Amino acid sequence: MFTVIGFMLTGITVGYLFRNIAFLQKTEKTISITIFLLLFLLGISVGSNELIINNLAAFGWQAAILAFSATCGSILASWMVLKFFFKKDTMFVKSD
Repeated sequence: MFTVIGFMLTGITVGYLFRNIAFLQKTEKTISITIFLLLFLLGISVGSNELIINNLAAFGWQAAILAFSATCGSILASWMVLKFFFKKDTMFVKSD
């Protein structure tokens, strides 16, 4: 887990330091294709695992509950950040 976080923080640091290089600004399409490829390979891995396929009904309900809970939590957290950090009286107010 720390390895993944370390790679991500290293990538953020390198991206920040080299943000003005034109080549790095054109990587959006490549990143999307890479993510789709990784999702496809993950699907192949799940589909070839008999344990997961045989227990798909049980895993499916757990996954649906987790996804629903995560979505509700994200919405709630976003609402709280909007409410507490972006008050209407300070947002985009033009002073004369």
